[in-house]
Amino acid sequence: MRIAAIIGATGATGSALSQILAESDTYSRVQLFSRSRPGITHPKVEAHLVDFKSIDQWASEIEAADIFLCMGTTLKKAGSKRAQFEVDYTYQANFAHAARERGAKRCFVVSSPGANAQSANFYLRIKGQLDDYVKSLGFETILIKPSLIAASRPDVRLGEKLGRFIMAPTRFIPGLRYYRPIEARELARAISVLAASEYPLREEYALGDIQAQLALRTRG
Repeated sequence: MRIAAIIGATGATGSALSQILAESDTYSRVQLFSRSRPGITHPKVEAHLVDFKSIDQWASEIEAADIFLCMGTTLKKAGSKRAQFEVDYTYQANFAHAARERGAKRCFVVSSPGANAQSANFYLRIKGQLDDYVKSLGFETILIKPSLIAASRPDVRLGEKLGRFIMAPTRFIPGLRYYRPIEARELARAISVLAASEYPLREEYALGDIQAQLALRTRG
């Protein structure tokens, strides 16, 4: 069986995905690379505490065929655009490059609707730049583009809470229901379904596609 590697495993989506992949039959091992110890213990989990600024010191530990880029922060938490760019782009781009050189074949990226390397929006520009860079490495690239990701977090994100309140009713409006918030664990389950699929995957999955994958698995 394949080996998976995740960065961003201490975040909402990454931690949920780590648990789900470890409990699945898809992977024999799940490598987690993070700055702090992830909150998961499982016989198949292999946790690596690393300094993302010094990837050359630990790149040789990457053994995965499939990698999952789940890192993300906010401008407020990062403290500056430079720091946010480092987390959302630099660390993940460096990891993807190292993994590709080590033989990784597939890269699942938690991206965003509207991600575009030419966007005037700083966040969407970072996401677009990462998407483009990963594709340039020659991976089979799968871009996951949910709407707002809802989760319980230790840091209070007022914008996220407000967004959930405003966007929640869209699930009742035809044409807008695919823009509703999605729970981090629901998103992680959808990613795991895609990773386990025996069929060729598309390059991009928006929220409606993610929900369709979950519905198919439920019916199956």
